[in-house]
Formats: sequence, structure tokens, C-alpha cells
Amino acid sequence: MLYSYLKALHIIFIVTWFAGLFYMPRLFIYNVEALYKPDGIRQALQEQFTLMMKRLWYGITWPSAILSLIFGSSLLFSPDYKWYLNLLDSEPQWLFVKLIFVFFLYLYHFSLQIILQQQANGIFKYTSQQLRLWNEVATIFLIAIVMLVVVKQSISLVWGLVGLITLIALLMSAIKIYKSLRSK
Repeated sequence: MLYSYLKALHIIFIVTWFAGLFYMPRLFIYNVEALYKPDGIRQALQEQFTLMMKRLWYGITWPSAILSLIFGSSLLFSPDYKWYLNLLDSEPQWLFVKLIFVFFLYLYHFSLQIILQQQANGIFKYTSQQLRLWNEVATIFLIAIVMLVVVKQSISLVWGLVGLITLIALLMSAIKIYKSLRSK
């Protein structure tokens, strides 16, 4: 019974964490594009975007990342889920691959923290196009992690990688098409 509540809370905070991870780079993009507005408008936009970024990041994204980690870890060590008893079986392998993706997702999270701090200090190292590409990284992690959790070992490693590479190619193509349509 407790396991179900922990799992529900974990999923809820994963959803809110990803909401922040999806929207944060969009705010970075808007903030960069505000650089090309007239002075008065630029300053007002950048002040507003910086306020929005800080509220989203510190009010939703960081707390959700922490609570996702807490509830996810509590699932691993819940008495109802004894994954560690089957370490030599094939079942927990999907979990280890998922945890590797989650580790890299936290690295992505920290990269957004760095960009936030830079932009809040008036340092703009990335173009809006580069940030659009970076924005898709969360999508790739989301799809990879959800597929692992739902499909588990029903999908081979090779087909999983082929699917992930195909997804990345499709996302990159969509970004290039969007860029060409936007420049017209």
C-alpha cells in the first residue's frame, strides 16, 4: 500500500520537474531574443524573463527534482519492491539503464542551472538556435526513461538505441525545418 503512494508521488514530481525542464530553455531563448529589441523594451523583457526563470527554477523545478529523487529512492528501498534480491536475474537490468539515464538527466538539470546563473548575470553564451537544440535534450531523456520503465526488457538494447537515434534525427530535422520557416 505504501509503495503505491510513494510511486504516485514520484510520478507527480517527475511530471512537475519535467515541466520546469521543458519550459526553462524556452525562457532562455526568449531572454536571448530580447537582446535584439530596442533598449527600453529589452530591459523590461529581460527583467521579466529573469524573474520568471528564477520563480520557475527555484519554486518548481528544483523542489520537484529533489522530491523526485527522494520518492524514487524510497521506492528502491521499499519493503514492497525487492529488486536487489534478483540482481543476477535479467529483470533489474532495465532499472540500472534507467538510473544511468536519470544520472545524465540530473547533469542536464545542472547545466540549466549554469545557464540560468549566466543569463541572470547578463552573460549570454548561447544563441537562441543552440538553446533550441538544448531544449530537446529533456524530450530525449523523457522518452528513453518512460520507454525503459514501461517496456522494460521487451525491447532489445539494439532496437532501443536505433529508436533513440531515430528520435534524435527527427528532432534535429524538425528544428532545422523550423529554423528555415522562421527565417522566411
